[in-house]
Amino acid sequence: MMITTTKELKAVCSRFAKHPFMTVDTEFIREKTYYPQVCLIQIASPEEAFCVDPLAEGLSLEPLFQLFVNKDVIKVFHACRQDIEIFYHLNSQIPVPVFDTQVGAMVCGYGDNVSYSQLVHDFVGVSLDKTMRITDWAHRPLTPEQIEYALHDVIELRDVYTKMMARICESNRLDWLSEEMLNLITPETYQVDPVKAWQKIKVPFKNPLMLHVFARLCAWRERSAQAKNRPRKHILKDEALIELAIAHPKDVSALDHLRAFSEGFSKSDVAAELIQVVQQALADDPAEFERLAVSKPLTTAEKNMCEFLRLVLSAVCDEHCVAPKLIASTDEINAFIQTQQASFLTGWRHQIFGKYALLAIKGQLKLAYSPELGRLTLQTK
Repeated sequence: MMITTTKELKAVCSRFAKHPFMTVDTEFIREKTYYPQVCLIQIASPEEAFCVDPLAEGLSLEPLFQLFVNKDVIKVFHACRQDIEIFYHLNSQIPVPVFDTQVGAMVCGYGDNVSYSQLVHDFVGVSLDKTMRITDWAHRPLTPEQIEYALHDVIELRDVYTKMMARICESNRLDWLSEEMLNLITPETYQVDPVKAWQKIKVPFKNPLMLHVFARLCAWRERSAQAKNRPRKHILKDEALIELAIAHPKDVSALDHLRAFSEGFSKSDVAAELIQVVQQALADDPAEFERLAVSKPLTTAEKNMCEFLRLVLSAVCDEHCVAPKLIASTDEINAFIQTQQASFLTGWRHQIFGKYALLAIKGQLKLAYSPELGRLTLQTK
C-alpha cells in the first residue's frame, strides 16, 4: 500500500502501463516555500491503489515519471494544476495525456469549482470523510488512517472518471474538452513570468509611471522568491510594493519612514536592492511606462452591454447545462465589446454563445423569461 523503494515503484508502474488510465493525486505543503513540496503521491489503476512516499530515503521517482509520459495511459486528476506544477518542477515534464474531472464536470453542468467530494457523492454515491484534510503530510511515519484517507482520493476517482466520461461521450461533448485539456499540458501554464507578476495584484492607481515602477518591483520580488524558494510575501508584502511605487524613495533611509515597512528595514539585506529597482525604473524610457497603462475603461453603454452579454451567457449555459467559465470570462466579454474579437467566436463556443454575442452587439437579440421553462430564453429580432 505504501511504496518506499525504487524497485517497488518500478514493478507497480510496469503493471499500471498495461491499463488505459490511472488516477493521480498528491499531498503537499507550500506555506514556507515558493514551490510546492510534495509529501505523498497517490496512484491507482483500475485494479490497484498505492501511496508513493517521495520522502523515502533512496527512492527515485523516475519510474513514475516515465509512466507519466506514456501516451497510452490517461492520467486522471481532479483540479490538477497544482499537482502538475509539482511534477513539472520536479522533472521538467508534464504528464500526458491528462483528464481533469473538475474540467469535465463543467461540461456536465457543474460550476467551475465543484469539489471532489461533491462529484464522488453524485457519481459514486459515497460520502468522503474529510476529517484529515488538514494534517502534517511531511511528518513520518504516516498513520494507517492518513494513508487510507489519502488512497480514497484516487480510489473513488476511478469511478468518477469512468462514469463522467460515459456521460460526456453520450452527449457528444468530448471535443468540448480538448482545448481546456491542452491548456493543462502546456508548459507555459506552469511557468511564472516575473515580468507579468504585477498583473495579478490589484493596485489603487492607474498612473503609468507608478504602474511601471510597481511592475519592476513585482518582477524583482518574483525572481527573489524563485531563487530563494520562499513565498512571495515572505520576501515583501504587496502593500510594501504598492507604497514604494507611489513614494519613489531615493535612498535606503527613506524606507524607515514608509508605513508598510518595519522600523530599521533600511539596514536589511534587500534595502539597497529595492532603491536600485525603483531608481532604475524611474530612469527608463517614458515609452516603457505607457505600455503598462490600463486598457481603456468601458463606457456606460459598454458596461450595460457587458451585463447583457453575461445574461446571454447565463441563459445559453442553463440551456446546455455547461459552466459559463468554460465558454467565456468577464474579461473576455469586456475585451470583445471593444474589439469584437474573442476565442468564443470559433468552434463549439461560437455555436453556443459566440453567434448570439455578435447578434447582441448589432442590436438583433432579445432576452425573455419563459415561465414554462423557468429560465431566460433568447429571441432574434
